Amino acid sequence: MTALSPHLRQATPVVAVRGEGVHLDGEDGRRYLDFTAGIGVTSTGHCHPRVVAAAQEQVATLVHGQYTTVMHPPLRRLVDKLGEVLPEGLDSLFFTNSGSEAVEAALRLARQATGRPNVLVCHGGFHGRTVAAASMTTSGTRFRSGFSPLMSGVVVTPFPTAFRYGWDEETATRFALKELDYTLQTISPPADTAAVIVEPVLGEGGYVPANRAFVQGLRERADRHGFLLILDEVQTGVGRTGRFWGHEHFGVTPDILVTAKGLASGFPLSGIAAPEELMRKAWAGSQGGTYGANAVACAAACATLDVVRDEKLVENAGAMGARLRHGLEAVASRNPAIGDVRGMGLMLASEFVTGDGEPDPGTAARVQRAAVDEGLLLLLCGAWNQVVRMIPALVIDETAVDEGLWAWAAAVEAGTSGAA
Repeated sequence: MTALSPHLRQATPVVAVRGEGVHLDGEDGRRYLDFTAGIGVTSTGHCHPRVVAAAQEQVATLVHGQYTTVMHPPLRRLVDKLGEVLPEGLDSLFFTNSGSEAVEAALRLARQATGRPNVLVCHGGFHGRTVAAASMTTSGTRFRSGFSPLMSGVVVTPFPTAFRYGWDEETATRFALKELDYTLQTISPPADTAAVIVEPVLGEGGYVPANRAFVQGLRERADRHGFLLILDEVQTGVGRTGRFWGHEHFGVTPDILVTAKGLASGFPLSGIAAPEELMRKAWAGSQGGTYGANAVACAAACATLDVVRDEKLVENAGAMGARLRHGLEAVASRNPAIGDVRGMGLMLASEFVTGDGEPDPGTAARVQRAAVDEGLLLLLCGAWNQVVRMIPALVIDETAVDEGLWAWAAAVEAGTSGAA
């Protein structure tokens, strides 16, 4: 008999048979509050009627028109719709299927456009599981171990992770930028540096937000030294942080923007955006792929962007995120096992620590499992899996936020009393 790989272990025991909004119905007959959103993918909620209708209509007319062979209307519409929300000047698009593919496309473009070999990555970043993307990932060894040698030319520089260092944010930022300058002086000279890539909020690295001074410092150094700034918005894009793009919090514009996850409400679609002048520097034949810009995925993405706009989901992410964060901080204030609450918009996390402030993955796992018993689905992240993250769909309302917080409080009580 055949079976799934034994390493594909689910984070929860739930067998989902139906999804609606921020809820999943299990095969056990129970309804669960889903604060995972398919790892931030179902941005408009499970089975949003407008997204479903767009996909159904497209399936009946054209399932796949390979976009280096023929053009199809959903792709043209998507290009136009993204033009309404992309930063000014990022007017050229290339589509792929997954975040990893889009990251690798951004890297290839940066190297070809600059003629330089190296890429700077921030410690704690996650950019994917394929070889080049995994080589740029430093959020945990589990994503990059066991298939060396990895891609060369990757140089790691600090991220201002204030809680881990035990510093205030200003001190951590000053340190990170100073170390970046030292890296450019000692390891990867500007003449060899094609780009720096960073997530506006570290994802798998523990939901640690960047800040204005740090990202503007990256922008200034990229301009001064002639390398590119790539912002990996795979998880932070399409309204997740309370702005359409996470980098909008920091007052910068990237040279290359990477998007995926919430773009198509669960259909596989990703891409990169760059100025046309930069995109033209890609070498002939370097951009393509069989399934990229699939017609059904593009139709779903068009509907997703319409829903995000019409239902004001970016604004809702900001408002509901503030409400959720207030509740998480209240729970943390009553429980010393939670050392930090952080994030942006509807991308929030609680980090669990031991009595002496060390990462506590055991308690985090107990709380995450206890949350399932309370009907709340959550995921772990962080280098030690010591962080419990919350990424509900952008359609969440006050009632669901409050229900989630009641379940969270009960799960924390159960998980931490179990530790005692």
